[in-house]
Amino acid sequence: QVQLVESGGALVQPGGSLRLSCRTSGTVVSINGMAWYRQAPGQQRELVATITNDGSTSYTDSVKGRFTISERNALNTVYLQMNSLKPEDTADYVCHADLYTGHELSDYLEVWGQGTRVTVSS
Repeated sequence: QVQLVESGGALVQPGGSLRLSCRTSGTVVSINGMAWYRQAPGQQRELVATITNDGSTSYTDSVKGRFTISERNALNTVYLQMNSLKPEDTADYVCHADLYTGHELSDYLEVWGQGTRVTVSS
C-alpha cells in the first residue's frame, strides 16, 4: 500500500518561511507527477504547485515568486518552500501523487496525503 507522508506545517508569522515535505512510502515503480493542494476552512481545495517527472513546475498565481516546489529521488520526496507567507496562505496543505505501483497500466494510482496545517498569524 502506497502512502504519502507530509510534514513541516506550523504556526508562522506573516513574512516568515516554511518548508513542507512529502515522501512516498510503499512500493512505487514510477511517479508521473506530484502536487501540493491546500484547503482553507470553508473553502474549496486549491491546486498550489505541481512538478512532473521531466522537471516541469507550475504554480497558482497567488504563490508565484514566493513558493518553490522541488523534488529528490525521482519525485519520491517533494518539497514546498514557502517564503513571504501571508495570512491568506493559512490552510491544510495536502500532497497528491500520480504514480505506478507496477509495470502495467492497471497499476496506475492516485494517492492523497493526510495534510499538514500551515497557520500564518501574528
